[in-house]
Amino acid sequence: MEFKNQVYGIIAEVCQDDVVKENPEIAIFEEGLLDSFGTVELLMAIESQLGITVPITEFDRDVWDTPNHIAEQLAEMK
Repeated sequence: MEFKNQVYGIIAEVCQDDVVKENPEIAIFEEGLLDSFGTVELLMAIESQLGITVPITEFDRDVWDTPNHIAEQLAEMK
């Protein structure tokens, strides 16, 4: 669970909103919490804080649409 909390913290930092920690099933793109610039910032933060490189071509908004889904995808990439 600790890894997921780390991921939620990174997403909250990039989105500048703790709602992603409180509701990990929130649709971050639909709710306007993350846009294309934020996506790049998120991927850079993930790489620098978790050491996981996510190529932008692997980031599919339909798959990486909630904090929970992002954490699941990253757990598979560890």
